[in-house]
Amino acid sequence: MKTDAKAENRLIKQYWLKGLMAFIFMLASCDQGVQESKVEEETKEVPLAPVRTDIYAPVKLTTDVSQLSESEKSMIPLLIEASKIMDGLFWRQAYGDKSALMDKISDQETKEFAQINYGPWDRLADNQPFIEGVGPKPLGANFYPEDMSKEDFEQLTAADKTSLYTLIQKAEDGSLVTVPYSEAYSAELLKASVLLKEAAQLADNKALQNYLELRAEALLTDDYYESDVAWMNMKDNGIDVIIGPIENYEDQLFGYKAAFEAYVLVKDKAWSQRLEKYASMLPDLQKGLPVAKEYKAETPGSKSQLNAYDVVYYAGDCNAGSKTIAVNLPNDEKIQLEYGTRRSQLKNAMRAKFDQIMLPVTDMLIHESQRKHVTFDAFFGNTMFHEVAHGLGIKETINGKGTVREALKEQASALEEGKADILGLYMVTSLFEQGEIKEGEIMDNYVTFLAGIFRSVRFGAASAHGKANMLRFNYFKEKGAFTKDAEGTYSVDFEKMQTAMNDLSALILQLQGNGDYDAVVKLMEEKGKIMPELQADLERLSSSGIPVDIVFEQGVEVLGLQ
Repeated sequence: MKTDAKAENRLIKQYWLKGLMAFIFMLASCDQGVQESKVEEETKEVPLAPVRTDIYAPVKLTTDVSQLSESEKSMIPLLIEASKIMDGLFWRQAYGDKSALMDKISDQETKEFAQINYGPWDRLADNQPFIEGVGPKPLGANFYPEDMSKEDFEQLTAADKTSLYTLIQKAEDGSLVTVPYSEAYSAELLKASVLLKEAAQLADNKALQNYLELRAEALLTDDYYESDVAWMNMKDNGIDVIIGPIENYEDQLFGYKAAFEAYVLVKDKAWSQRLEKYASMLPDLQKGLPVAKEYKAETPGSKSQLNAYDVVYYAGDCNAGSKTIAVNLPNDEKIQLEYGTRRSQLKNAMRAKFDQIMLPVTDMLIHESQRKHVTFDAFFGNTMFHEVAHGLGIKETINGKGTVREALKEQASALEEGKADILGLYMVTSLFEQGEIKEGEIMDNYVTFLAGIFRSVRFGAASAHGKANMLRFNYFKEKGAFTKDAEGTYSVDFEKMQTAMNDLSALILQLQGNGDYDAVVKLMEEKGKIMPELQADLERLSSSGIPVDIVFEQGVEVLGLQ
């Protein structure tokens, strides 16, 4: 078979490379600064992952464009063009020169897989390389010099070194310097800014026009506060765009740097209206958190919004590997406390994942007696309240260590995702108990929550979301929240899961409030990984041919707007 021939050639090349490097090492100086040692380090043997395009199910991103006004139809192509620029910038941040990588790949399937992963590392296999000659993915991606140590960074005195919007680079003399995004990516950001301004001129919604104009300016100044506030003040717009450097998941060295991405969205106004009431309940839900009062002393913004959308274009960070199905923004802690956040549910992408992945996973791993409890409404609710739960808890440490993000560094994102996972279930439980949720039953959300772990843990444990998945699975298993029978199917123990939910909620909130970096590292080392028994279940899913995630057919042609 073709794959066997590739594997044989790969082994021959690896043995040849080992022999060559041994010869070079004998001739080279032992000085670690010489180029030969650097080459040896970069080309040390790294197991190659297979090319797995088949794990992604193709999905067309569409919506009913007849509901859009003529001005909205005219704006979408401009917003998609601006989004494509974000896509190119994310390539630079995540890997580097996209063209150089693609030019050296002759196999079309491998090119497609590199496109899905925005580089030569399989994002759903713990970032294992799948192209020959590629070493491990740098933890700091391209945000920092590859040979920079954490100690080097700590010694840098620049005030903006932890800014979301600066790169760390080396000056001519070898010293570290900060470079603002607006300077490093000036040409591309200027083009995107012009496109957003053109779209703003077409907008018949004044709030949307204001946001687009402010966002266009923010791309050129690295000051996103006013545009984030303007975005939160939009309430009745029919289309939306989330664009810019936003999430910090790609920076796995410190978690300081934001990556470029974009979503072009069409609001589902009927579903959005159904969700409005829940945002106003955040302050009361905060008071009821199962933790000491000092860890819930902050008051979450009561202006938070819940909306449902059809997403018609993904670009950059949100499109890399596993696809985002809900968004909670802005990330600015000050805005979260003053205005709350907007939780955007990407309904069409969510439905695709439920139908093509969640239901087949349920049929294989959930006990027959509980499969009826896995429903789309519960999946939608769990995902929605995960995003809402980001607004609960605490943003500033209680002991003067600064924000939780600053204190927990590269561990902050994974723990925050773990918090949102578990507090989302806490919120659903509380709202059922209060009679605020009347559709379905609470057991739907609990069994769907467990099935959702199996679905999402297949993304691996390398990302923040992956570590959060494993944290809750391993913690729940320890507490007996679910059982596994001889047939290999799982059943939820409702009472034990509820107890585990409260205990894990308290643990995470305390770790965040204390800014206890060392304790979070220990927790993730113990529970943020895939154990052998679960790995066997994941292999069963893989051998069954159930997709791991989805990949999009998208753009103006798909929408019929060309």
